[in-house]
Amino acid sequence: MEVKPGYKQTEVGVIPDDWDVKKIGEITHSTSGGTPSTLIDEYWGGSIKWMSSGELHQKRVYDVEGRITAEGLKNSSTKIIPENCVLIGLAGQGKTRGTVALNMVELCTNQSIAAIFPSPNFISEYLYYNLDTRYTELRSLSTGDGGRGGLNLGIINSLLVPIPPLTEQRLIAAALSDMDTLLAALDALIAKKRLVKQGAMQELLTGKRRLPGFSGEWKTKMLGEVLTLRYGKSQRGIAVDGGKFPIIATSGEVGRTNQYLYDKPSVLIGRKGTIDLPQYVDTPFWTIDTTYYSEISEQGNPKFLFYLLTTINWYSYNEASGVPSLNATTVGNIEISLPTLSEQQAIAKILNDMDAEITALEQKHAKTRLLKQGMMQELLTGRIRLIS
Repeated sequence: MEVKPGYKQTEVGVIPDDWDVKKIGEITHSTSGGTPSTLIDEYWGGSIKWMSSGELHQKRVYDVEGRITAEGLKNSSTKIIPENCVLIGLAGQGKTRGTVALNMVELCTNQSIAAIFPSPNFISEYLYYNLDTRYTELRSLSTGDGGRGGLNLGIINSLLVPIPPLTEQRLIAAALSDMDTLLAALDALIAKKRLVKQGAMQELLTGKRRLPGFSGEWKTKMLGEVLTLRYGKSQRGIAVDGGKFPIIATSGEVGRTNQYLYDKPSVLIGRKGTIDLPQYVDTPFWTIDTTYYSEISEQGNPKFLFYLLTTINWYSYNEASGVPSLNATTVGNIEISLPTLSEQQAIAKILNDMDAEITALEQKHAKTRLLKQGMMQELLTGRIRLIS
């Protein structure tokens, strides 16, 4: 591959001429932690923060659940590490191994975490972002097989890292940190909007709070008076590539077909398996035989009924000892309170608008995350420079 002027080919790929390549062990030192004996009460419950590998998912660690005493610290291989270390999960059967984080406070860790100490030779946050993009690589370097595999300090210290000038490291870290701040703000806003919607559902779907212009008692009915459950059918022989209509199972869309089973707004409920996740569909669809679809009477607004059914504890109606299962007759005998159709429509619109706002925020979050990933690929390889 031709290398353009101002760049060079290295062990880590093409990087700018003024960047260097170093092993982590050449620019700093690292350590792993330990765990005080859980059989000795005097070692636990003190004031020293002690981090387990499961807490690496925080990415920026400001606090941890564990606390040990000075005696626990003294009588184990754990050690206090300064803030701003780059942390790497050494072991774990799930996603922990290879996960990278930064400790924003002084703490100690268990033996499944490696801590790469800060140094004047690099900006810790820059190194964090570099290693954070190398999750798959880190896991592939693990020793051992399958869930027993693990990283060790020898592997960590041998990792090659492209090293820009310190000024550029700071600029790269600041740009990516700004993206993380935006993502965190979106996460917090989405969580807040979901809580607001949950509170609105608890009040509006029970009549505790009435919308302006509506009054009068809600009527008690059996669910079967408002909707009729129908069995889905097998998808065998009807699924086609590029079909016009979705084939829906309890987990969502599982294929496409050019036929449809029902073409009116409907609420779908799991008949077997996942029985606690009702779905709303307002376009023609096919659904498989482990799922009920509903024909809704003129007394019910489909979207209102969907929101109402999401509040039901479906497992309390489970009629199987093995795979969870719902009986259509049992479901039909569930007692509900129902306002007038016009009030149902008004409530459904408010909740639907809340869902639309949450979906828009989730889409913005996804686009921002993709933008950050693109920035990381460009900035951490020097394809885009933040200094002239």
